[in-house]
Amino acid sequence: MSSTNNTLTIDTFACAWCGLTVSAVAADGARRNHCPSCLHSQHVTDHVEGGPSRCHGRMSPIAIAVLRTGDWMVIHRCVRCDELTSNSVCTDDNQLILMRMAVRPLAQPPFPLEALGSL
Repeated sequence: MSSTNNTLTIDTFACAWCGLTVSAVAADGARRNHCPSCLHSQHVTDHVEGGPSRCHGRMSPIAIAVLRTGDWMVIHRCVRCDELTSNSVCTDDNQLILMRMAVRPLAQPPFPLEALGSL
């Protein structure tokens, strides 16, 4: 947020997936780079080569990672170039989508659940 000529400017962006206009500052004051409603982002930083990305593809949320500190991270994959990134979960992110991604490995394991009965 900046102020010039007595005009207040709020840094916003449009979600690449749902079109929601999103403040780049989360409710807790942290910088955000993904939509709090659908958790999608846009590929603007090239984490492999460093600097800005030329791709600008949509970053789709694919998983949740939990750090040793207990902080949650959203893992995104670019639908155009397949680069993976991680971004901190913000306090106002959609809790239902976060929980769906967190339990997906348990709800949809890569093996038949019947195999557990024979162990």
